[in-house]
Amino acid sequence: MNDADVSKQIQQMVRFIRQEAEEKANEISVSAEEEFNIEKLQLVEADKKKIRQEYERKERQVEIRKKIEYSMQLNASRIKVLQAQDDVISSMKEAASKELLNVSHHHHLNLLSHHHHEYRNLLKDLIVQCLLRLKEPSVLLRCRKDDLHLVEHELDSAAQEYAEKANVDPPEIIVDNQVYLPPGPTHHNSHDLYCSGGGWGLASRDGKIVCENTLDARLDVVFRKSFQRSEAALWIVCLIFDCMFVPLYVIS
Repeated sequence: MNDADVSKQIQQMVRFIRQEAEEKANEISVSAEEEFNIEKLQLVEADKKKIRQEYERKERQVEIRKKIEYSMQLNASRIKVLQAQDDVISSMKEAASKELLNVSHHHHLNLLSHHHHEYRNLLKDLIVQCLLRLKEPSVLLRCRKDDLHLVEHELDSAAQEYAEKANVDPPEIIVDNQVYLPPGPTHHNSHDLYCSGGGWGLASRDGKIVCENTLDARLDVVFRKSFQRSEAALWIVCLIFDCMFVPLYVIS
């Protein structure tokens, strides 16, 4: 083999080695590119996930703040509604109390008036109602001092009516001449202790059983029951009449 052949073989070997090296370099480059892309994609996805989580966290915070603000506004609105409702109810009760005050005051102004007879009949019915509640053979009756003269007029007829309804002997009714119910006010003042509309308070002789049947007590009962079952718009219409003519089962 001469020098030319040796040089040719060497050149072929060099080209072969170079080609193998280039192919290997290409494979390494492609593999590195793929690994780089994979790593880059993983990093991008990880950052995207962090961004999404942060966005969701802030979105939840915004929703929570919205709910808190809505709840606060709703509670404030409810408080305003309840306050307005309480103001209306208080004014209606005050108006009703004044009307009850007129019921008892009118009968003092004119003893022959319709109000006088109406008030007398009402008080007699209240006595009978208390007697039916107590079912005692002897009771102690307390009234306003201004109504004391009505006691003498209505006591016997009330006891007789009770006896007929309960099918018992007429009870002994003792009028308390030492302790009276508070009188009606000179000026309507809810802070003063008064019995605006009149009525009676009956108790057993031992004082263990008490039946308060004043018009103020009846107003409170009707006030509570009417508030539960009636709309405020219809409430004031029935309030006065109910507290004067409420049936036996309403007083509790």
